[in-house]
Amino acid sequence: MFKKIMMPVDLAHQGDLKKALACAADLASHYGAEIVYVGVTAAAPSATAHNPEEFDAKLKEFAAGQGREHGVTASSKTVLCHDPTTDVDDAIVKAAKDTGADLVVMASHVPNVLDIVWPSNGGRVAEHVDCTVMVVRS
Repeated sequence: MFKKIMMPVDLAHQGDLKKALACAADLASHYGAEIVYVGVTAAAPSATAHNPEEFDAKLKEFAAGQGREHGVTASSKTVLCHDPTTDVDDAIVKAAKDTGADLVVMASHVPNVLDIVWPSNGGRVAEHVDCTVMVVRS
Protein backbone atom coordinates (compact mmCIF):
# COMPACT_ATOMS: atom_id res chain seq x y z
CA MET A 1 0.00 0.00 0.00
CA PHE A 2 2.73 2.52 0.97
CA LYS A 3 6.10 2.61 -0.75
CA LYS A 4 7.69 5.79 0.61
CA ILE A 5 7.01 7.18 4.08
CA MET A 6 8.23 10.65 4.92
CA MET A 7 8.76 11.60 8.54
CA PRO A 8 9.68 15.13 9.56
CA VAL A 9 12.07 15.10 12.52
CA ASP A 10 13.38 17.78 14.84
CA LEU A 11 16.81 16.56 15.91
CA ALA A 12 16.67 18.85 18.94
CA HIS A 13 13.58 17.04 20.26
CA GLN A 14 14.18 13.38 19.44
CA GLY A 15 12.71 12.26 22.76
CA ASP A 16 9.33 13.70 21.79
CA LEU A 17 9.29 11.65 18.59
CA LYS A 18 9.52 8.13 20.01
CA LYS A 19 5.91 7.13 19.42
CA ALA A 20 5.82 8.57 15.88
CA LEU A 21 9.20 7.04 15.03
CA ALA A 22 7.97 3.63 16.16
CA CYS A 23 4.76 4.05 14.16
CA ALA A 24 6.63 5.02 10.97
CA ALA A 25 9.04 2.10 11.41
CA ASP A 26 6.19 -0.35 12.01
CA LEU A 27 4.37 0.81 8.88
CA ALA A 28 7.58 0.68 6.82
CA SER A 29 8.27 -2.83 8.03
CA HIS A 30 4.71 -3.95 7.35
CA TYR A 31 4.59 -2.55 3.81
CA GLY A 32 8.27 -2.94 2.88
CA ALA A 33 8.44 0.83 2.45
CA GLU A 34 11.36 3.23 2.67
CA ILE A 35 11.34 5.95 5.31
CA VAL A 36 12.74 9.36 4.41
CA TYR A 37 13.53 11.39 7.53
CA VAL A 38 13.25 15.10 6.74
CA GLY A 39 14.91 17.79 8.81
CA VAL A 40 14.43 21.52 8.34
CA THR A 41 17.26 23.89 9.21
CA ALA A 42 18.56 27.38 8.54
CA ALA A 43 21.98 28.47 7.33
CA ALA A 44 22.59 30.13 10.70
CA PRO A 45 24.14 28.15 13.55
CA SER A 46 21.72 26.50 15.96
CA ALA A 47 21.85 24.36 19.07
CA THR A 48 21.67 21.30 16.80
CA ALA A 49 24.39 22.16 14.28
CA HIS A 50 26.83 24.91 13.42
CA ASN A 51 26.00 24.86 9.70
CA PRO A 52 23.78 23.04 7.17
CA GLU A 53 26.51 20.52 6.33
CA GLU A 54 26.84 19.46 9.97
CA PHE A 55 23.04 19.28 10.26
CA ASP A 56 22.87 17.10 7.13
CA ALA A 57 25.53 14.75 8.52
CA LYS A 58 23.64 14.43 11.82
CA LEU A 59 20.37 13.78 10.01
CA LYS A 60 22.00 11.09 7.84
CA GLU A 61 23.42 9.47 10.98
CA PHE A 62 20.00 9.62 12.63
CA ALA A 63 18.31 8.01 9.62
CA ALA A 64 20.94 5.27 9.40
CA GLY A 65 20.50 4.55 13.11
CA GLN A 66 16.72 4.31 12.74
CA GLY A 67 17.13 2.01 9.77
CA ARG A 68 19.45 -0.31 11.71
CA GLU A 69 17.33 -0.23 14.87
CA HIS A 70 14.09 -1.09 13.09
CA GLY A 71 15.40 -3.12 10.16
CA VAL A 72 13.95 -0.80 7.51
CA THR A 73 15.34 1.09 4.54
CA ALA A 74 15.96 4.65 5.65
CA SER A 75 17.30 7.80 4.05
CA SER A 76 17.34 11.49 4.89
CA LYS A 77 16.62 14.83 3.27
CA THR A 78 17.75 18.16 4.66
CA VAL A 79 15.64 21.16 3.76
CA LEU A 80 17.26 24.57 4.09
CA CYS A 81 15.01 27.56 4.74
CA HIS A 82 15.33 31.10 6.02
CA ASP A 83 13.45 30.66 9.29
CA PRO A 84 12.52 27.09 10.26
CA THR A 85 10.16 28.32 12.97
CA THR A 86 7.87 30.06 10.50
CA ASP A 87 8.66 28.14 7.30
CA VAL A 88 8.51 24.55 8.61
CA ASP A 89 5.04 23.76 7.23
CA ASP A 90 5.89 24.94 3.72
CA ALA A 91 9.23 23.10 3.88
CA ILE A 92 7.50 19.85 4.88
CA VAL A 93 4.90 20.21 2.13
CA LYS A 94 7.63 20.79 -0.46
CA ALA A 95 9.66 17.85 0.87
CA ALA A 96 6.62 15.56 0.65
CA LYS A 97 6.27 16.45 -3.02
CA ASP A 98 10.02 16.29 -3.73
CA THR A 99 10.45 12.86 -2.13
CA GLY A 100 7.37 11.36 -3.77
CA ALA A 101 6.05 10.28 -0.38
CA ASP A 102 2.73 8.48 -0.35
CA LEU A 103 2.47 8.74 3.44
CA VAL A 104 3.64 11.40 5.88
CA VAL A 105 3.92 10.36 9.53
CA MET A 106 4.22 13.31 11.90
CA ALA A 107 4.45 13.69 15.64
CA SER A 108 1.92 16.00 17.22
CA HIS A 109 1.53 17.81 20.49
CA VAL A 110 -1.33 17.85 22.93
CA PRO A 111 -3.78 20.48 21.62
CA ASN A 112 -3.97 23.73 23.54
CA VAL A 113 -5.65 27.10 23.30
CA LEU A 114 -2.99 28.49 20.94
CA ASP A 115 -4.16 26.02 18.28
CA ILE A 116 -7.15 28.31 17.78
CA VAL A 117 -4.81 31.10 16.64
CA TRP A 118 -2.08 29.03 14.97
CA PRO A 119 -3.07 25.83 13.19
CA SER A 120 -1.11 22.68 13.90
CA ASN A 121 1.75 21.66 11.63
CA GLY A 122 0.03 18.35 10.86
CA GLY A 123 -3.22 20.05 9.94
CA ARG A 124 -1.52 22.49 7.63
CA VAL A 125 0.53 19.76 5.96
CA ALA A 126 -2.56 17.57 5.49
CA GLU A 127 -4.30 20.47 3.73
CA HIS A 128 -1.53 20.91 1.17
CA VAL A 129 -0.14 17.49 0.24
CA ASP A 130 -1.61 14.91 -2.11
CA CYS A 131 -0.80 11.92 0.07
CA THR A 132 -2.03 10.44 3.32
CA VAL A 133 -0.93 12.19 6.52
CA MET A 134 -0.88 10.40 9.85
CA VAL A 135 -0.47 12.59 12.91
CA VAL A 136 0.71 10.61 15.92
CA ARG A 137 -0.07 12.15 19.30
CA SER A 138 2.99 11.87 21.53
